[in-house]
Amino acid sequence: MERNEIRIKEKIAENTYSFWFYHPEIAKHFSAGQFLILRVVKEGERIPLTIADVDIEKKLVRIIFQVVGETTYLLSKLNVNDIILDVLGPLGHGFEIPDGTKSVLLVGGGLGIAPLFPKIKEISINHKLKADVILGARSKDLFILVDEISKIASNVYLFTDDGSSGHKGLVTDGINFAISNNNKYDFCIAIGPILMMKAVTELTKKLNIPTYVSLNPIMIDGTGMCGGCRFLYGNEVKFACVDGPVFNAFKVNFDDLIQRNRQYREQECQLFKGDK
Repeated sequence: MERNEIRIKEKIAENTYSFWFYHPEIAKHFSAGQFLILRVVKEGERIPLTIADVDIEKKLVRIIFQVVGETTYLLSKLNVNDIILDVLGPLGHGFEIPDGTKSVLLVGGGLGIAPLFPKIKEISINHKLKADVILGARSKDLFILVDEISKIASNVYLFTDDGSSGHKGLVTDGINFAISNNNKYDFCIAIGPILMMKAVTELTKKLNIPTYVSLNPIMIDGTGMCGGCRFLYGNEVKFACVDGPVFNAFKVNFDDLIQRNRQYREQECQLFKGDK
């Protein structure tokens, strides 16, 4: 079996795919929260993808991605036994669970549910702590990993924009719902769209729940040299690839992050439409 060889391919939601590929080193050294950077074709861009799971025994690594641009479109066209051209990782730092932790609130929105999954496993299975999970999506057809998460989490609350599954509302409504049931949390981890993480952070700050987010801005090399993933963090400039991707949410300047992520949106859309 060759390194980077795809062993399992599944379409798990609309335009969303799960790949398990062979990579002994990444599977062995991965810790929850880390990511990798991959390239599909020689002339193509490098994109960051958070690792969704690993199987140490089988030496497999799982990535979950949504087709949103040229590279993810090309990636989705690969099949079992195909080789992903370049894979670099594991990169970045995960999150250490503080001593004395008893209960954790984990919030995932959209594709952010994928990188949340290994953290749920770590908290619930490895540390045997209470892990309440709030998952949000626009509609029920866009949820991923719900069955897998439900098997290991203490409680799972589903929220959809259209009310097609679980409760109708946003993940912030889910936080208020969980709190109203007399749940207390030592900290919160939120992963999802930037606007979602910003809204969660604004709420948890009012509720005095320490919160951490995992950021996925534009990255090219994963070493900080390109500067594409830099953002304002309190009074400092941080690089998501080398300093993160997990950060104290209360210090993240989300407005700066939103502006930076929008810089190349027009070019990405033009490239994607032109090559399909």
